Amino acid sequence: MPGIVVPFGDDVSAVPLNANEVSVLKTDMLVAQTDVPKGMTLFQAGRKAIVMNVSDFAAKGVAPRAALVSLGLPHSLKSSDLEDIARGLNAGAREYGTYIVGGDTGEACDLVVAVNLFGVSAKTGMMLRTGVHVGDVLAVTGLFGKPAAGLKIIKGGCEATLDVRKSLLNSVCNPVARLQEGLALRGSGAVSGSIDSSDGLAWCLHELSAQSGVGFLVSVLPVAEEVAGFAEQNQLDASELVLYGGEEYELVVTVDPKRWAKAEAAAAAAGGKLLPIGKATRGRRVLLEVGGKRRVIEARGYEHFKGC
Repeated sequence: MPGIVVPFGDDVSAVPLNANEVSVLKTDMLVAQTDVPKGMTLFQAGRKAIVMNVSDFAAKGVAPRAALVSLGLPHSLKSSDLEDIARGLNAGAREYGTYIVGGDTGEACDLVVAVNLFGVSAKTGMMLRTGVHVGDVLAVTGLFGKPAAGLKIIKGGCEATLDVRKSLLNSVCNPVARLQEGLALRGSGAVSGSIDSSDGLAWCLHELSAQSGVGFLVSVLPVAEEVAGFAEQNQLDASELVLYGGEEYELVVTVDPKRWAKAEAAAAAAGGKLLPIGKATRGRRVLLEVGGKRRVIEARGYEHFKGC
């Protein structure tokens, strides 16, 4: 589209409304076979379909206003199942201050929940993937690895204490989008680049790198405490769970170092946190430094059709 405000390939799309505002648009699908693991209820699946989309709005610092939902429904679903999905969708929408205003239903071979999210934003100021500068602080809104560890428990073969198991499985079934943090960070004016992390920390670092023309040096791996213990107990590499697991809905942002205090305070005021994990560097290499040694962070994460 001529004069496009948000570059193609960012977390959201945008269409001009007038001289100063744009309509922000996002669509994402939840498909049962790939997105609804064993143990997740249909209520939780419906809610997750909303969270997936809201997280992308959060990464741009935009509040959602309304949603359309299209449902592909297998013939085997009962009316009570549909009610559970609908209640989950509504709960997710209300949790993030938006409403479902319409949609469509049809028969499908697998459960499909396609959400289309709509919002309005000022034309300038959105936190895009293209604004990162060399020297910017690399930061995240939370710790990583819990959903990846939880999925290993669901698939079997891994052990965990009762409390850790509960925490890891909850991260899979009840994800949280960092909308308030995203809105606050945008308002701070301190963020130069931002991306949703649902495809994995490593993948989103490479996306930011490619679209901003910088590299990254990760000096602090944001490992959740439960993940560190789980990895040790099951003889797994915690860094694999953190970097390549995905299904987190944290924000990965870069901040002008001179404005770090302002960004950190904004996240705290929104009830969240901002954790520095590295910095943007020259070139396009994405590296992890541990114990004085550097290694390449591979460009991999969750990819649809990878096994086809």
